Amino acid sequence: MGNVYGYVRVSSKDQNEDRQVITMREMQIPEQNIFIDKQSGKDFNRPQYKC
Repeated sequence: MGNVYGYVRVSSKDQNEDRQVITMREMQIPEQNIFIDKQSGKDFNRPQYKC
C-alpha cells in the first residue's frame, strides 16, 4: 500500500479540528501526513490543500 494522507479542514478559527484529527490517527495515518487548514471552503486557495 502507498502513502496515505489526511486533510482536515474547519471553516473558522473558532471551530475545533480535534475530532477529525483523532479519526485520522485511529485510521493509522502518520502524523506527518495529516494536513490541517482553518479556513473557509469557498475555494481551493488553502495553504495545506496545495501541499
